[in-house]
Amino acid sequence: MDSLEAKTFRFFWDHTAPESGLSPDRYPTESFVSVAASGFALTAYPIGAERGYVTREQAAERVRSALDYFLQAPQGDTPAGTIGYRGFFYHFLHPEDGTRFETVELSTVDTALFLAGALFCQSYFDGPSETEREIRALADSLYFRVEWDWATPRPPLVSHGWKPEEGHLPYDWGGYSEASILYVLALASPTHPIPANCWEDGWTQGYNWGSYYGQEHLGFSPLFGHQYSHVWIDFRGIQDRYMRAKGIDYFENSRRAVLAQRAYAIENPNQWVGYGERMWGLTACDGPLHTEQTVLGTPRQFETYWARGASFTYVNDDGTIAPTAMAASLPFAPEVVVPDLLAMYEDHPHVWSDYGFLDAFNPSFDFEIPVQHGRVVPGRGWVDTDYLGIDQGPIVAMIENYRTGLVWEYMKRNPHIVRGLRAAGFTGGWLEEAASGSGAAREPGGPKDPRSPGEPGTPVPTGDGR
Repeated sequence: MDSLEAKTFRFFWDHTAPESGLSPDRYPTESFVSVAASGFALTAYPIGAERGYVTREQAAERVRSALDYFLQAPQGDTPAGTIGYRGFFYHFLHPEDGTRFETVELSTVDTALFLAGALFCQSYFDGPSETEREIRALADSLYFRVEWDWATPRPPLVSHGWKPEEGHLPYDWGGYSEASILYVLALASPTHPIPANCWEDGWTQGYNWGSYYGQEHLGFSPLFGHQYSHVWIDFRGIQDRYMRAKGIDYFENSRRAVLAQRAYAIENPNQWVGYGERMWGLTACDGPLHTEQTVLGTPRQFETYWARGASFTYVNDDGTIAPTAMAASLPFAPEVVVPDLLAMYEDHPHVWSDYGFLDAFNPSFDFEIPVQHGRVVPGRGWVDTDYLGIDQGPIVAMIENYRTGLVWEYMKRNPHIVRGLRAAGFTGGWLEEAASGSGAAREPGGPKDPRSPGEPGTPVPTGDGR
């Protein structure tokens, strides 16, 4: 666990541009910048400071530079030359100057993942130094200028995004997925909030409740949908109206999804090589090749990057396992994840490298043919040679949440997160303590660190008037 957390942190520290906070979508293959990966980098920096991988001052300076860069980078409705529009950011950016990559969309959910990292830093860097005060102000400035209400062309749902060439995309965030954090932030906005009914009358209306391998839960096949929002929000003991009716919380829901997917791998209905207690975990990840090949006498379809998953909603499975699916599930089911993660490390040493687990591997793909990513190891199958930022981020964050609750505890004191959860109708647990003021005073690790909670800063003005 020590090695995996430290190595995964190093991915962000070594390959995120220190002056801009721009994080690569993948490495070592040259790639565009991922705004979501940049948000995970922001989340990783305080963890590195707490673990002693870097100093608090080093982490703070990285965060300050990143937030300032994203705030000052040009915004506008032109097709090129900007980082975003109306406070949102494009999904992918050019690594050289942070402007829109090709014709990608202005992404509402990737903006939310970036802002979640910024707000975690706002709460963590609560000291009196000029750098830490500026971090708090910059985070507010970035958050306050996002026009969430503009991104609801079909209320009460929030759109996936927008393009200057065609306007709002014809898709909305509705139904359980990784976008819970988006709605919490949009509901809490002090400047451009969406209506309070967007959670119950929009988001939750698309929920799909069912049973899979004996586990009743909200369905979403790739495990990242059960992990991303949980990186920043501790859903234990707090419930909205939907979960109150089901008698569980969203944390328990994720636990059930993890256990169901593990049970699927143990049964292994498609007879993929290696599946079982020592190898499981389906989520969006790299894959070997878009091709049909014969395995054990049966034609099988393989894919490259794909939203792999197994649930009662659908099954996308070509034998490719993503270590992040298991590692980022650690807080939900540690009694199985800890031994199974160690087993994966022991059984597949070729998947372990400089920055922890490589993105994915597939023992069933043992064909001597060219692949899109990675390589084929004879007798072991396909293994990726890249790391993906959006898969690395949940690993380091969820290991730390399991060990100390660091991200969760600081986010419990962030007034924007608390306000958004209340607006969505959440009650109970730590949220009641936060409402009375006692919850905001807790520090991770108990009384040994008596720093006072940080307050949001005065927003920094920008040149575009937003």
